[in-house]
Amino acid sequence: MAHDHEGGLSGRVALLTGGSRGLGLLLARELAGRGMRLVICARSGDDLARACEDLRGRGGDVLALPCDVGDPAAVQKMVEEALARFGRVDVVVNNAGIIQVGPLEAMTVEDFHTALAAMCLGPVHVTLATLPHLRRQGTGHIINITSIGGKVAAPHILPYACAKYGAVGFSEGLRAELAGTGITVTTVVPGLMRTGSHLRAVFKGNTAREYAWFGAGASLPLVSMDGERAARRIISAGLSGKPELTLTPIAVAAARMSGLAPAPTTRLLGLVNRLLPSPPPDEASKTAPGWKARQELHSRLHDVLTTWGNRAAHQFNQVTGRDQIPHPRGR
Repeated sequence: MAHDHEGGLSGRVALLTGGSRGLGLLLARELAGRGMRLVICARSGDDLARACEDLRGRGGDVLALPCDVGDPAAVQKMVEEALARFGRVDVVVNNAGIIQVGPLEAMTVEDFHTALAAMCLGPVHVTLATLPHLRRQGTGHIINITSIGGKVAAPHILPYACAKYGAVGFSEGLRAELAGTGITVTTVVPGLMRTGSHLRAVFKGNTAREYAWFGAGASLPLVSMDGERAARRIISAGLSGKPELTLTPIAVAAARMSGLAPAPTTRLLGLVNRLLPSPPPDEASKTAPGWKARQELHSRLHDVLTTWGNRAAHQFNQVTGRDQIPHPRGR
């Protein structure tokens, strides 16, 4: 199964974590469009219900299961339910994630534990639970969604970077250990993508100003990548067994620069850190989700800068009734 063709995917089963919104929902749509049956999981039952309706409306055969991938017992139960329903799993996509944005002084030990549980241990839990089945089949694809944050540790996303560095290491080591077994492992290293994630990210410290830089970066076309295009490339790379895929020119350049010139890269990141907001002493522990930080920022100019990201948020199940994000015109 190292090289699947469209006709050979019908009836095959993909298990996708974090599949209810954003990039995860786009990956699920892409897999369903290629004829695969789906098992999607997420922590929020409401998000899952909306995603399930979306995918079934596109003709998808979907099993949606609430699951926290940081809990190994919950993951084992999810995999057992998936096998009971479909009898097989052919593709595993480890996509579940969260991001906390803010300076180190605004972060807590719990922030690091939360990030590591979801994005480092989560892929470990899911892989270990599905691997015995994949080994029995003698075929399968594991697609690990990591991040350029797992190659270059940028400031103000330190818990995220720690978890993604772990995910990259796990994915690369897993690929080496499974070489020759018929099970391929693809490490996906995306840069910023327009998936509406800025509205669901968690901002800490000076929440409005943290949201301002992150939201713009995750929305502007010259900086971020179209989410649907990213999903197509990720699934194509994973199903063909490609070892690694890095998305966006900026991410490719950053990874190369960090590998070839680590000292200058560190100095550059230090300069970037100086430009990022510091929280007032009385706001160091302040926390807000992106939709609320947007309300605090209350900037029409920033709403214009995030037009593309907000449009993606509406398209990819990132907006709920409480968010009150106006739907930008056009596609």
